[in-house]
Amino acid sequence: MADPSSYRPQTGEIPTNPGVYRFRDPHGRVIYVGKAKNLRSRLNSYFANPAGLLPKTHAMVYAASSVEWTVVGSELESLQLEYTWIKEFKPRFNVVFRDDKTYPYLAVTMGEKLPRVQVMRGERRKGTRYFGPYTAGAIRETMDTLLRVFPVRSCSAGVLKRAQASGRPCLLGYIDKCSAPCVGRVTPEEHRALAEDFCAFMGGEAKRFIARLEKEMGAAVAILDYERAARLRDDITALRKVFERNAVVLAEDTDADVFALHEDELEAAVQVFHVRGGRVRGQRGWVVEKVEDFTTPDLVEHLLQQVYGEDAEVQGRLPREVLVPVEPSNAQDLAVWLAGIRGAKVDIRVPQRGDKAALMSTVRENAEHALRLHKTRRAGDLTVRSQALQELQEALELPVPLLRIECYDVSHVQGTNVVASMVVVEDGLPKKSDYRKFSITGAAASDDTAAMHDVLTRRFRHYLMDKTAQVEEAELVATPAVATAGATGAALANGAALANGGTPGATAPDAALSDTTTPAPRAKFAYPPNLVVVDGGKPQVNAAARALESLGIEDVYVVGLAKRLEEVWLPDSDFPVILPRSSQGLYMLQRIRDEAHRFAISFHRQKRGKAMTVSALDGVPGLGDSKRKALLAHFGSVKRIKAASAEELTAAKGVGPALAAAIVTHFSPGGAGGDSGDTVPGINMTTGEVLET
Repeated sequence: MADPSSYRPQTGEIPTNPGVYRFRDPHGRVIYVGKAKNLRSRLNSYFANPAGLLPKTHAMVYAASSVEWTVVGSELESLQLEYTWIKEFKPRFNVVFRDDKTYPYLAVTMGEKLPRVQVMRGERRKGTRYFGPYTAGAIRETMDTLLRVFPVRSCSAGVLKRAQASGRPCLLGYIDKCSAPCVGRVTPEEHRALAEDFCAFMGGEAKRFIARLEKEMGAAVAILDYERAARLRDDITALRKVFERNAVVLAEDTDADVFALHEDELEAAVQVFHVRGGRVRGQRGWVVEKVEDFTTPDLVEHLLQQVYGEDAEVQGRLPREVLVPVEPSNAQDLAVWLAGIRGAKVDIRVPQRGDKAALMSTVRENAEHALRLHKTRRAGDLTVRSQALQELQEALELPVPLLRIECYDVSHVQGTNVVASMVVVEDGLPKKSDYRKFSITGAAASDDTAAMHDVLTRRFRHYLMDKTAQVEEAELVATPAVATAGATGAALANGAALANGGTPGATAPDAALSDTTTPAPRAKFAYPPNLVVVDGGKPQVNAAARALESLGIEDVYVVGLAKRLEEVWLPDSDFPVILPRSSQGLYMLQRIRDEAHRFAISFHRQKRGKAMTVSALDGVPGLGDSKRKALLAHFGSVKRIKAASAEELTAAKGVGPALAAAIVTHFSPGGAGGDSGDTVPGINMTTGEVLET
């Protein structure tokens, strides 16, 4: 950890203009992005009395090793630049609002020839209309009820193809909850019209459909068609049931998102009700850990910035009115920014009385329940993880907390197809985006210790290379970018260029304010771990320790977990560390080791499968997969391809004279694939065993 006084800038060096600042760690990664009306006042608050900061702010200041800033011309520009950099760098210490649950949407795939109604989660797809979000129980009941009136296809693509092939509809077609376009009961145009009506009803036009059905029911009664009238009556009842489920809470012309939050010293829960046409159409919630000494207005500002910056910009769900519990910081600039996203005016208001204030109270109650439930669910898991990490640190006598652990395992079958895996655990949870796999060849594949030495050397050699590159980049950005109000665009562009490893001066209009800023190249590996765990005993641990020592890395600790007795080995130790069988730390090591073993085995099987399908045609230069298939389809076997002349080879699709000549040369007696005259031993491709000739 760095001492904040070691990188604290001189007070006179910091401008008093508005701007955006970034804290970087010793590896050059941006760990926090913030904005300020007065940069000098804001940055001095971090260094004046670090001991008096909140715990997470204290951790951020001590985890950083440098701070830099960019001056802008207005608070609106600082808001835009802050959002751009948070989106680009994803700093670990910035406030991140995480969904407290995954909400499903009712989706209609209007982009398909035969639109489908289904429940969907996750990322939105082009050509699909979404309604919601809903709770899981409510959305199933709504969908089941509406399919009675609007029998749109809801089956999967596989079921649709089977029905088209057999000429018989699925069960839903027989019970009249699907119009069965698969067998021609309705035309694709008629089915699309049903889907359009479904979307119109979900979009708020319920009264029009109910009135139409009532008129049809009256006409059926007039001609004494009571059976049809009864069916229409049941359809009207179903539509009213869905329509009335979303109670009218505000005037029918009201489109608004109503936010409320409940917070304590460490966390805050946020809930939002989506009101469309005066009715609550959906609900969503987030839980956030407080990183800095944020006030409630600051939290509201970051909430709107993240929610609408990530969602509404793409999905178009930003309403004309946003109701919040307190006025956010920079409310006027925030309203201008949101209006730019929506393309029309956005009002940010705090309801004081009336129906909107009453609805805000209901949303606040939901936020209180959400925070209480979050803490109840998290307590057990978080406590166990913290206990396990603490036990490991104490048992291994390590001076640093185990924030990041990497585990390595080597996998092979009798020395063939040797591979290794690296799995990563941060704060006791797996981080699969940082998993890596290694292919091991040559002398390193001779035994497990050599393979382990090779893998650790490769991993941490890349780390040293990245570290050198980041130090050079940090030197470029060491001088704060200062801009006057008249040169704001250039300063913003310079800041964005430097953040991406570029050089100052290469500016473009509004470059830093664009969301299309080119990201920095993705590193092969992330920052180094506090602890390296290897699958094995004393030999593997010593090999790993030698690899780190040869690279001059001294701040990464190594242990090994021997599977036979679950012993924990330290480098150059004659006796293992024995953890109690009930130790949470031992359980965590076992889980990490088993995950590394699983990841290595899956890669080994993949590589072994490819090795077992090696073809004699693979070594021909210029012969790709499609032309290889064309040759085999034309000649029927590799033996006939070897015997063919160049003219005969050109008869195959896609094979020209040059490629035909290369194939003939490859299979000639002196070629790479030809017979050399010596006896070539056979090889078992599964085990690598050399067979007797």
